[in-house]
Amino acid sequence: MKLLIIGGTRFLGRALVDEARLMGHTVTLFNRGQRNPNLYPDVEQIRGDRDGGLDALSGRRWDAVIDTCGYLPRIVRAAAKFLSSAVDHYTFISTLSVYGEPLPVGADETAPVGVLADGSVEEITGETYGPLKALCEQAAADAMRGRALHVRSGLIVGPYDPTDRFTYWPARVARGGEVLAPVDRDYGVQFIDVRDLARWTLHATETRLTGPYNATGPRRPLAIGELLATSRAVSSSDAKFTWVDETFLLEHEVAPFTELPLWVPADAAGFNAFNIDRALAAGLVYRPLAETVGDTLAWVATRPADYTWRNGLTAEREAELLRDWHARVG
Repeated sequence: MKLLIIGGTRFLGRALVDEARLMGHTVTLFNRGQRNPNLYPDVEQIRGDRDGGLDALSGRRWDAVIDTCGYLPRIVRAAAKFLSSAVDHYTFISTLSVYGEPLPVGADETAPVGVLADGSVEEITGETYGPLKALCEQAAADAMRGRALHVRSGLIVGPYDPTDRFTYWPARVARGGEVLAPVDRDYGVQFIDVRDLARWTLHATETRLTGPYNATGPRRPLAIGELLATSRAVSSSDAKFTWVDETFLLEHEVAPFTELPLWVPADAAGFNAFNIDRALAAGLVYRPLAETVGDTLAWVATRPADYTWRNGLTAEREAELLRDWHARVG
């Protein structure tokens, strides 16, 4: 397959390039060259800005395109229209954040998406991000006349994750000692290894799937206790887990999903419990959890010692919370 990837040098993009090459596909990248420009010296790279610079792609043809970095419907519509006669298929990397609130537990692809009061808004915030992605999906579908796939990804994890929203847990457990953990061992979470998502996205692109697919995992939410126990086993740490209930976390204004990654309050439980039957039926599979944890830790070890974490509890904040918790429960 001759494949054009818009983006291709960060996290999911680089995983797509790596997997595509392993699968024998011929890859061309289109990006501005601002992130990791020297990452793939032996891969064809076309430099240009998708916002007004699509002419750089003129006169070329590919079997398919994967758009990893579309956030505004105007820009996605322009790319899809421009490429509609140059590719047979358009894969748009979307997000589970497209769904509107309140989000039910077990939401599948038929659940309502979020809607903007003003569809011309282009400021990306926590409130507009999901609805804008939903509009991007529609723009791609319209321009490609039904030849578009929408990969509604969940929390993507693994090596090179720039968010630290999963990485926090293996790294924190590896440090050992008393670890503040949310709610209880059976608290369910969902996420997907970036390499598994990349492999399935390429398979779905190659087989010309269309429409929306929820892409996270596993089918039944994973008990966070299993994630932490696996992290302890892989790192051979002496971590001990102290389970802190939701009431305490909310009273102490612990920020869900960011300050304490993977945790969301009970009224947002649907965020960790999506229905993924459609993607599973279309071939989505997962590597062992221990492999994701181990590879994440190996990558973390390559980061600078003074790296500033983007998400997760600081050591001081965690210690303070643990002191307050023990004072409460005795």
